[in-house]
Parts: sequence; C-alpha cells; structure tokens
Amino acid sequence: MAVHEQCQSERIRNRKEQAISAKVFVGNLDYATTEGELTDLLSAAGQIVDVYLPSDRATGRPRGFAFVEFSKEEESAEAIRMFNGYELNGRQLNINPAEDRPARAGGGGPRGFRPPDGPPGGGGFGHGGGRPFKSKGSRRGLRGRKRSL
Repeated sequence: MAVHEQCQSERIRNRKEQAISAKVFVGNLDYATTEGELTDLLSAAGQIVDVYLPSDRATGRPRGFAFVEFSKEEESAEAIRMFNGYELNGRQLNINPAEDRPARAGGGGPRGFRPPDGPPGGGGFGHGGGRPFKSKGSRRGLRGRKRSL
C-alpha cells in the first residue's frame, strides 16, 4: 500500500510541476505585430507555452497587446528584465507580470441574468429592484383579476 501512495503522490507532484506557468502582459504592440514575431523575440528568455493576441470583436483588428505564457516563472521574470522597454516595430514594449482577471460583479454572467434557482433581483431589462420577474399572463386572466378587485 505504501508503494501505491508513493506513486500517487509522485503523479500529483508531476502534475503540479506541469501546471506551474507564468504569464506576462505585453503592451504597446504595433497592430501589425504577429504571433510569430512575438514568439521569436521572447523565446530568447525561455520556453514559450502559449501566445494570445486578442482581437477586437467588431473590427477583427488586433487590440495592441498580448499575453505570453512561459513554462517557468523564472523565464517570465527574465523576459520582463530583457524586453521591458525594448523597441519592436517602432513601439516600446511594456512587459509586466499578467494579473488574474478579477471576477465580474453580479456573478460573471450577462447583466440582469439570474439562474432559475438563484436569488431574485438582477437589475437589467426593467425588472430590477429586488422583485422577481412577473409574467404578464393572458389578457383574459388580467381582466379577470381586475374585476375581482
């Protein structure tokens, strides 16, 4: 049994080592900068796991920043040291450790969204103020309720 536990703890440790990564935020990019150019430049600091260049939803044009994930935290620190202020395509790069995105207010869903079993309220679409959504029902039912008052 002890051998089994030792193997299991070793597998968990290996998974944690693989999961450890470090992301950096690369700002002030020229819109023409490609993922390949960024990878070629920053690979001098260490092994790159992923490069993400977000684009604008409406225009499809790059947004001028990127997130680069290295295999080790030391490599990301080296990239910051080596390339923060470095000029690429006529722009000085701003490279910082990437911060985790903060949780959105209201549970992370669209404004006014409320799960079926969740608390009432919600805000958007004119049904806020802490009151649960009330359907209008049929006209006949509405007239009948008015008469009974």
